[in-house]
Amino acid sequence: MQEGGVKMQVMAIYTTVDSGSRALATKQAAIFDELLRKEKETVCRFDGDFFRNQSEKSPIGIIASVENAAGFGTENSTWPEIYQQFDSIVEKVGPLAYISLTHHTENRFGGGNYTEGIGLKEDGKRLLDYMAGKRIPIDLSHTSDLLAEGILKHIDRHHLPIPVIASHSNFRSIWNHKRNLSDEFAQEIIHRGGIIGVNFLRAFLDNEVPERLFEHLLHGVKLGENAICFGADFFYTKDFPDPSRHPFYFPLAENAGKYPSILEQLSKQLSEVQLRKMAFENVFNFYQKLWD
Repeated sequence: MQEGGVKMQVMAIYTTVDSGSRALATKQAAIFDELLRKEKETVCRFDGDFFRNQSEKSPIGIIASVENAAGFGTENSTWPEIYQQFDSIVEKVGPLAYISLTHHTENRFGGGNYTEGIGLKEDGKRLLDYMAGKRIPIDLSHTSDLLAEGILKHIDRHHLPIPVIASHSNFRSIWNHKRNLSDEFAQEIIHRGGIIGVNFLRAFLDNEVPERLFEHLLHGVKLGENAICFGADFFYTKDFPDPSRHPFYFPLAENAGKYPSILEQLSKQLSEVQLRKMAFENVFNFYQKLWD
């Protein structure tokens, strides 16, 4: 990350949908807190104070997110337990970059990317109601289309103050994959003042063409240059059991150290102002506005 000039990094608290999801989320929140306490020269909390204290020599700002609300409650958890877990995680890690109601599969809150015909459930509505006013964005990167539609309608119907983003998603019009956003949903996020982080995973770019990354980034700029940023989705892949997913990343985008070369390539088609927006300004502006 230092090689790539990273100033802010999201660290996802991720769980599957099973009986141990709450315990695993609690464990990851504790690890995040420990990282902040033990690595003060390397990382600091990404929050409102980060912007006021930032300098060239500042540590990397880190912020947690919750990727799958199953981390708040299993299928059998009571609502007092869910509320307590929600509050406990926020107290432990500080501001959240976003919450995703689902991951790839269905849970008690709604349908994930790879589910058909499952939208926003009653428990999902209740969790959105609890999020309202807490200045935590809802993330559409891992929703089914029906869930994304249900989230937007519920927010609008009840006038809920919840920002909407897609933290790590590409564009279906460039690579037709369920995990990617339709232009309609992308434009809705942009219209609401949200941000869209372009994903670097090979499966969501194009299985064979590395340069498709630039097409996704440029398409995002065309849709809304004030909303597009990097949402690379880097994670540990060595022991991943599905061999078809390897390699997860093309060499030109295999780690954060590649950011400068990606921006250099884009400089042939984008202005310095547009590159700065993509690299950091859009993200910083979004969270500064959210927390002010």
